[in-house]
This record gives sequence, C-alpha cells and structure tokens, in this order.
Amino acid sequence: MKTQVAIIGAGPSGLLLGALLAQAGVDAVILEAKSPDYVLGRIRAGVLEQVCVDLLDQVGVGARMHREGLVHGGFELCFGGARHRIDMKTLTGGKQVMVYGQTEVTRDLMDDRAAKGLTTIYEAANVSLHDFDGAKPRVRYQKEGATHEIECDFIAGCDGYHGVSRASVPAAAIQTFERVYPFGWLGILSDTPPVAHELIYSNHERGFALCSMRSPTRSRHYVQCSLDDKVEQWSDDAFWDELRRRLDPEAAESLVTGPSIEKSIAPLRSFVAEPMRFGRLFLAGDAAHIVPPTGAKGLNLAATDVSYLGGALAEYYKDKSSAGIDSYSQRCLRRIWRAERFSWWFTSLMHKFPETGAFGQKMQAAELDYLVNSVAASTTMAENYVGLPL
Repeated sequence: MKTQVAIIGAGPSGLLLGALLAQAGVDAVILEAKSPDYVLGRIRAGVLEQVCVDLLDQVGVGARMHREGLVHGGFELCFGGARHRIDMKTLTGGKQVMVYGQTEVTRDLMDDRAAKGLTTIYEAANVSLHDFDGAKPRVRYQKEGATHEIECDFIAGCDGYHGVSRASVPAAAIQTFERVYPFGWLGILSDTPPVAHELIYSNHERGFALCSMRSPTRSRHYVQCSLDDKVEQWSDDAFWDELRRRLDPEAAESLVTGPSIEKSIAPLRSFVAEPMRFGRLFLAGDAAHIVPPTGAKGLNLAATDVSYLGGALAEYYKDKSSAGIDSYSQRCLRRIWRAERFSWWFTSLMHKFPETGAFGQKMQAAELDYLVNSVAASTTMAENYVGLPL
C-alpha cells in the first residue's frame, strides 16, 4: 500500500489530522492497534477550548457538539468552605469553553471518516516504523496473520504516551522532561445531574476534588487519592462520602449520587519530549507531551499540534514548501510549554502535597485569596484556561 501520510493512532488527534489532510486533498491512512469499540471506551477529557471547537467546525464534524455540548463562561474555585467564580467570558473579552466529552469527539470524527470512505485499519498488530530518517519511510504491521507494509512520504505519530512512535526514535535524538506527582485522581462517571452549572475545583485539607460533567444528566467527578489506592478499595458510597466532605456546604447538599458506570484511578504527570520532528516522523498529542488534567489542556494541545501539522503538510504538497514542517516542532513546543506551566501551576495550587505540610496549605490559601480578589490575577487565570490563540 502507498499513501502520502501514514498516521499512527486513531484517537482524536490522529482522526482530526486525518480529517484536516482529507480536506486539503492529502491522502492518509490511519493505523490503530485496538478495535473501534476499545477506542470509544476510553474515558477522557471533556473541556474544549475555542481553538478545538473551531477545528472541529472546520472539518465539518461540529454539528452534534453544538447541539449537545455545554458552553461555559466561567468556573468556580472552592476553598475555605466557600465558592468563588472566575468569569472567563468577561475577563477575556467573550471567550468561553465547550464541555463535550472526548469520547464524543472521537465518535464524530470516526463516523465522518467512515462516511467518506477514508482508510482506517483497526487492530493493526506489531506496528513498526522504518526509514523515517530517509526519503521513503515505511510502516509495517500485522493483521489476520499476515504482514503488511505501507510506503509513505511522512509518518505522524499520534499514538499516545505508550505508543510505538516515540519509542522508535533513537534515544540520542530525543530529550524528555518529566514531573511525576505524588498522588492520583480517582474518577467516577455517573448518570446523575451535575452539582452546579459550571465546574467546581476544590482545594481542601483532605485533598483536591473536581465536580465536572459530560451532559445535563451525566456527571464526572474526581477526588485526589494516594498512588497506592486501588479502585477496588473504593465503593461508590465511599467515593460520594469523600467528595461531599471536600465541597462547600451548598454543593455538598446539592450533590446527587448514584451508581458508577465507570471508575478509575489516573496518575498525574507533566511530560514533554523534544524535538517533535525526526526526519519524516512527527510526534503529536500525548506521544510528545502529557499534562496533569487539572488545566484541561491535554486534548486541546493535541488539537493544536495536528492543526500545525496538517497545515504544514498541506503546504508541502500544495506549495512545494517545507517551511511549515521545518518550524513544526518549534511552534508546537512554545505553546506546549506555556500549557505545561499553567497545568503545573494549577495542580500545585489545588492539591495537597504531603511534603509541604501546614505551611504549604497556608501558602495555597493565601494565593487563592489573592487570585479571586485581584482582577489582574483572575484575568491571568482566565486567559490561560480558555486557551491562547494559535
């Protein structure tokens, strides 16, 4: 098989890149190790910046998002037993975010790709990348007992943190930066109404908590937990009791509980790999960077990466210019590090860190007090949360 771009990974970043390339008339094949149902079963983020919303509209898959998504003009910070609203819309001149689950983004892109008859190969086993340091890269994979090979001009590694793409890069050619946090998030998904219209981020002496949602009838909640915790140790009742303790009295009273339909513990890390281009191989999304979910930046950064990459590849084929692909890594990393900084700062502000003790909690309380009582500080936070323009 021959194609212009081989995309590794059929998550939202790979599918969005495929849609952007198809729109530009660039041929692409997507390889995915798992089945479509497995891909759609991943429970991930749900807060989209305007940049991400605009990209989904651009490729023609935004209709359901606009029908079912929830537009938020702010969010609430809870500390000291009270909530304080950050009015993003007012502070940023009208910018807002869209709450729409990553699973639904993936489904919309997947359905669109299938409807257009574009090639996606699911359950591609033992994918390997070859000769991306030369002019004729190749991708090999196995399916139904046979070995297949794809000849291509470029390879886009959109296969996540544990994927084969970054692992294929020689160690001497890549540098990584990482911070592993000393706690995780225990998350629960339930068919219950949200606690409030907007997200509530809570700083509490017992640990961080987040009240989020996927729709008016489906909620997503989190509590900070130990890395040693196991999901099996947490009954639904124990989770709801702990979440209630970490909220203000009004939110605790408003909390509607119910059986979980998904429950998991996610570790938190900050991670960046540099550069993001290796000859004719490009990394995008979680293959190149991870942010703690506190700042809701993961999916949005991935969307930005593929926006840059899609434009650069379209420019290469249309204008015979390599300027876009030559500057891809530098452009992405500038935005990535700004998002990493914000996510690290917000995580540091809202979570209980065992090593900082009572002094650390007092510093968090003082900074939160300043944050909600200073227009300048609130504006800075709002600008970072809604996402800086491309």
